[in-house]
Amino acid sequence: MAFLNDNYLKLKAGYLFPEIARRVNAFCEGNPDGKARLIRCGIGDVTEPLPPAAVAALHSAVDELASRDTFRGYGPEQGYPFLRQAISQNAYRAHGIDVAEDEIFISDGSKCDCGNILDILGHQNRIGIPDPVYPVYVDTNVMAGHTGDADASGAYAGLHYLPGTAENGFVPAPPQEKLDVAYLCFPNNPTGAVATRAQLQAWVDYALANDTLLLFDAAYEAYIQDASIPRSIYEIPGARRCAIEFRSFSKNGGFTGVRCAFIVVPGELTAKTADGQRVPLRGLWSRRTSTKFNGTGYIVQRAAEALYSPEGKAQVAALIAHYMGNAAILRTGAVNAGLQVFGGENAPYIWVKTPNGLSSWEFFDNMLNKANVVITPGSGFGRAGEGYFRISAFNSRENAIEVARRIRELV
Repeated sequence: MAFLNDNYLKLKAGYLFPEIARRVNAFCEGNPDGKARLIRCGIGDVTEPLPPAAVAALHSAVDELASRDTFRGYGPEQGYPFLRQAISQNAYRAHGIDVAEDEIFISDGSKCDCGNILDILGHQNRIGIPDPVYPVYVDTNVMAGHTGDADASGAYAGLHYLPGTAENGFVPAPPQEKLDVAYLCFPNNPTGAVATRAQLQAWVDYALANDTLLLFDAAYEAYIQDASIPRSIYEIPGARRCAIEFRSFSKNGGFTGVRCAFIVVPGELTAKTADGQRVPLRGLWSRRTSTKFNGTGYIVQRAAEALYSPEGKAQVAALIAHYMGNAAILRTGAVNAGLQVFGGENAPYIWVKTPNGLSSWEFFDNMLNKANVVITPGSGFGRAGEGYFRISAFNSRENAIEVARRIRELV
């Protein structure tokens, strides 16, 4: 008899986005007219075509694979040198940040990396989770057996929740208690909040004082408009000794369907064995990658490399300007409707307080059934998300304008 990993049975039924899909499908089946009017601002998926530089690189790489002379089979599991070098130079060294090529590992998505990093971390860690939070951080720890059961509110025993509230600008401060691992996500998904240099320095200082590993999700760093806001945790002194950084090409390059990301594991970053020895994490992550992953596709890595060309950089900037233009329209529409609004200024997400004391799912149903707009209920991101909802700016300009109008009419 095959036995289950019982930890999966601890998961709350209906992961957020499948539950949204279920409700939307039920609406579409019962409302043919509404289906035609439906605008989706829920899941943060991009809508605009790939940058032309990436498209050209894809075609060129496919042509290479069509010839025996230039054909490539298995590539290096950690990523091709050409992409790791491009990332090191353009994303870090050009900005005065010390990240070497062999500290960068190419993958097929930050979502995967955020879960897979648990492969090299122990079960005894005290783990800090922001609340509200990207659900993957919580669910992958549940699957890995790092938690107890969930209580009636959905909080899991064994996790230390770090509340993000309107009062703290949705930027949790380091806790009083000692954590072994803490997740940080800035610009934040779902709230759109960003952390100042001083706030990140406080976290790095806490991590160094408490021997805490920071897992820093910077998937939306390209959307930061304020030059004073750090885009990388490694801009903060001391971060190389306490932090792993996750980045993605999904949202800045429109690669949600192409799949390419990377993780940075500094050479001096270590963790402890059960008997107290210090072991570098970079080698362990490299071994894990070589064992469980055969590498991101060659053509995909060539497309990612092209985003760092002069043409690619300009096209990425135009994509970001488009989505942030949508964010400004949606934010203004919600403000004009009299709603309390956060985010949307350095991130493609608008975080909004539900009106009239409605719960997150009640307002979701109102928006779906009355305005024919799909949003994301804040409670799906944790207890602290109750009473809020998220609007994604990933859409056409026409749809953004229409959604802003419908919000004003509904509220």
